[in-house]
Amino acid sequence: MSTTASSLRRRTNRSAYAFIAPAAVCFLLFLAIPILYAIYISFRREVVVGLGLGEGGRREIWAGLDNYTDVLADPEFLASAVRVLLYGAVLVPVMLGLALLFALMLDSRRARVRRFSRIAIFLPYAVPSVISSVLWGFLYLPGTSPFHHIASALGGTLPDVLSPSLVLLAIANIGIWGGTGFNMVVLYTSLKAVPSELYEAATLDGASERQIATRVKVPMILPSLIMTAVFSIIATLQVFAEPMLLRPLANSISTTWSPLMRIYRDAFTENDIYTASAGSVLVALATFVISFGFLRLVRGQAFSQEER
Repeated sequence: MSTTASSLRRRTNRSAYAFIAPAAVCFLLFLAIPILYAIYISFRREVVVGLGLGEGGRREIWAGLDNYTDVLADPEFLASAVRVLLYGAVLVPVMLGLALLFALMLDSRRARVRRFSRIAIFLPYAVPSVISSVLWGFLYLPGTSPFHHIASALGGTLPDVLSPSLVLLAIANIGIWGGTGFNMVVLYTSLKAVPSELYEAATLDGASERQIATRVKVPMILPSLIMTAVFSIIATLQVFAEPMLLRPLANSISTTWSPLMRIYRDAFTENDIYTASAGSVLVALATFVISFGFLRLVRGQAFSQEER
């Protein structure tokens, strides 16, 4: 009997490995190996040999940490990192605040036309970032924006949101418009999973609709709120499409507005894949450190509140 059981267990294990093998192969080919190769390239550098002519005119050598030093010493890279941090400081709180507000409003017993409202709020997320950036870009341009025409007809003027002082808010607005719906759906789904008995007990205790929302609903969906915050932070540090597509419309957006734009310029404009790889590794490390640090901070505060 034991022999039969062990033979069945081995066959089951082989079947399980066969099922996960395609996913494992895809992970190795399209994720693990490219990451390892990028890390390897980041420690290399190409130098000119002799006159630099012919096949042997250039040679790849070991550069150590020189590429990382060059990236960190570049004032444009540091300036782009500061811009992205400011961008995230605007985008993440506003987007998550609106998502939480909409989710609470839709979960309210007084809410009407919930299905239409959910679709209307979620719909911008279904629009690709390329299309949404072009769409908002034309809405921002004074020559094509209907808002500027309406303000002009009324005898007023609107500020140029693509100016150097407002362009960060213009880019953040595109991210807020496109990301609020997705986060709202995540939070709303979590609210629907909360037992209704908790709401009924709070109502019997005399709690108002606002008190139920702030003291019952929000604490119950805190894990989902933390998850959406982490995803939003990661997406913020990887901002690329919005400023890249708005750049032809605004002189205030440089080719190094964000770290990923600088990496793109190094790799595909200046053909310096070594420095670009080093920048990519630094952005990946920064994303991991900030996301992990945020999780540790939130988890530590949660534990301290539970102890109290």
